[in-house]
Amino acid sequence: MISARRNKEINMGTWDIGPFENDMAADFADALDEVAEDEREALVRATLVRTVQAQEYLESPEGAEAVAAAALIAAQCPGGEPIRTIYGPDEAVPTFAADLQSLAVEALDRVVADASELAELWDETVDGPKWRQSVRRIRAVLAPEAVPQETPLFEL
Repeated sequence: MISARRNKEINMGTWDIGPFENDMAADFADALDEVAEDEREALVRATLVRTVQAQEYLESPEGAEAVAAAALIAAQCPGGEPIRTIYGPDEAVPTFAADLQSLAVEALDRVVADASELAELWDETVDGPKWRQSVRRIRAVLAPEAVPQETPLFEL
């Protein structure tokens, strides 16, 4: 008998919380491998733009692809984790334009917001908090918060 949690994972096509640990992201990686090298950045950009511009409900496949695209960009940032899974792209990705970092942040914010099927599906599992934490880690690499400067209470 399949547990309710495992059944939910099967329905999501997901086997772990990583950005490429689901069918949609693995298919996105395959799509990146299949396009010409000079078209890969455009595919990543289009994926993020589609997510940010989603007016109503963001479907799970688009959300999963956006998380994977953001992870690829974050991997090139200081503190970013390299993509080491066999489900990620096999072919090299270009050095992404700097403006993709802020677009990836917007896309991640949309993925975890209300009216996002991917977030809803994860929230119904026991691993939902771990998935949200993994998305927050990617976001933190893309948009590191400025370290607040200590202000003296009074000057001498």
